[in-house]
Amino acid sequence: MEKTGFERLIWLMEHLRSPGGCPWDREQTLNSLIPYILEEAYELCHAMEEGSKEDIKEECGDLLFQVLFVSQIAREEGWFTIEDVLKDSFDKMVRRHPHVFGDKRAESAHDVLKQWADIKEEEREEKKGEGFLSDIEEGMPALLKAQKVSRRVAKVGFDWKDMAGVLNKLEEEVEELKEAVAAKEDHRIEEELGDLMFTLVNVSRFSGVDPEWALARTVKKFIHRFHHLEKKLDRMGKSLEDATLEEMEALWQEAKRNANSTD
Repeated sequence: MEKTGFERLIWLMEHLRSPGGCPWDREQTLNSLIPYILEEAYELCHAMEEGSKEDIKEECGDLLFQVLFVSQIAREEGWFTIEDVLKDSFDKMVRRHPHVFGDKRAESAHDVLKQWADIKEEEREEKKGEGFLSDIEEGMPALLKAQKVSRRVAKVGFDWKDMAGVLNKLEEEVEELKEAVAAKEDHRIEEELGDLMFTLVNVSRFSGVDPEWALARTVKKFIHRFHHLEKKLDRMGKSLEDATLEEMEALWQEAKRNANSTD
């Protein structure tokens, strides 16, 4: 019987890791794959936001290949196989959809999310370690981890009453950062920056804004405006190194005006 596309991809991964396969693939470890997995995940998100159907399809394949890579290494270590991954995922999704596969009812998406959260909480209780937050992965990117932590503690009432309280905390953290900068205490500056960013994550939560996407869009906007500045300088016969700060600032403001006029 001819192999399915998924089976062919599994075979390919096994072959690349075999003695007659690829030297680079054979050298990879779980730790060495982390940056590639993150990169592929972000590239898929970018394709979903702005790419074509072909881009999305390609990035889905790239991310899937990384999952197979991890599963193959785990298989070689005797931990689990891709079949175990698929079975656990299937069982988990069935368990978390009792309104589809069981006797629970959910009339709206809101009901589903509430039920999903309750089920996750039950699962978390079963695996709880040293404390309420101990099951949150240490290796998770800091921004995502901050979101999970802030949402988790808010559910048990450890939260501000309203946005005004969060904004007051934000102002407090800004002042503490200013004091640390004025004192030129590097360790304290690092600590206060962290406190400020964590508070901003909470501002995002209260606003219903995803901080990751907000920051990503701001960086994209910055790059677009800086390229405008760079092109204008080039037309003036100047490089970035030759231009004064005043010239660059004027062109930056021009880029902002142009962007506002097209909104």
